[in-house]
Amino acid sequence: MPSPDELETGDRSLTTIAAGQHVMTVCNACRYCEAYCPVFQAMENRTAFAKGDILYLANLCHNCGECLYACQYAPPHEFNINVPRVMAEARLVSYHEYAWPSFLRVAFQPGARGFSRAFVPLALSVVSMLLLGAFVQSPSTRSDFYAVIPHDVMVAIFGVVGFLAVLALAIGWRRAVRSFGPSERRQGVVALRDVLTLRHLHATGEDCTSDVDVRTPWRRYFHHCTFYGFALCFASTTIAAIYHVVFGWRAPYTYASLPVVLGTAGGVGLVVGPLGLLFEWSRRDPALRDPKQGGMDLTFIMMLCLVSVTGLLLLVLRNRPAMPSLLVIHLGFVLGLFVTLPYGKFVHGIYRTVALLKFSTEAHQ
Repeated sequence: MPSPDELETGDRSLTTIAAGQHVMTVCNACRYCEAYCPVFQAMENRTAFAKGDILYLANLCHNCGECLYACQYAPPHEFNINVPRVMAEARLVSYHEYAWPSFLRVAFQPGARGFSRAFVPLALSVVSMLLLGAFVQSPSTRSDFYAVIPHDVMVAIFGVVGFLAVLALAIGWRRAVRSFGPSERRQGVVALRDVLTLRHLHATGEDCTSDVDVRTPWRRYFHHCTFYGFALCFASTTIAAIYHVVFGWRAPYTYASLPVVLGTAGGVGLVVGPLGLLFEWSRRDPALRDPKQGGMDLTFIMMLCLVSVTGLLLLVLRNRPAMPSLLVIHLGFVLGLFVTLPYGKFVHGIYRTVALLKFSTEAHQ
């Protein structure tokens, strides 16, 4: 028997899909915005819009905003056409539907305020700190992280959490592929280029729209800082693991070593990018976003900042007495982030990649 919350979410999803079908039908008849972005080009390949079509188009949308200000049917017109808002609402429906396991879909139910959403990853981080604290040892030498928490303990804890997070994301990816429709692998290079360059974020112009006749490149730049900062941190951790397992080179590594250089650059990117996106979010036209998702956006930004700031502090103070405490705090925030990755804004990158793969296939048929 579905719970009242599940019934309410189901009704809201049906309303959102119906709104998307209405908007896309009007846009398909007008086609004034057909050159703006892939949403309108993919839209023209359809005469009717099933639920999977709406969710595909929603994740194909980069929320550049051009179509809202160009539309003759935008509010206060009676047709009430607001493509960015409706696509944002439909993306939330896709996040909810593709989440695994199903009982954790509650994370994507709209309406939670920023504070209540932020409480969950923060609480998980505190629990992680207490768990890690049970393994803390007194280091014989400073800057040796493994002398504080044994390497095998770190690998076991992060290995399990990381595996479950990747499994949840992989299942979400598979569900998105089934919903959007098959794509050709040979078009993966084209889609990957679009993912790495964010070329659709600024529509047909050079910059991204944030308000009427206001266009700047900063939203795209801050997205790049966040994305590549995350990638550099992942690369740093991977190389450090290779150093330890393959070559037997134990941490700590020098400041000029590859893991430290990549980790520092990634940490800086994960401070500059999220804070920049927060600033851009605060001054963007509210009509371009779904207000119900503000808590989810802010929580993800907050967690990225906490992880990166504590990581940089740990690097700077690794030879100080505060190192053991900082290590536990940093790893706690990392674990909190890992646990919540499949149930927060991070998934938009996964489903947008699936949508771009599908679009690349359609564009070359």
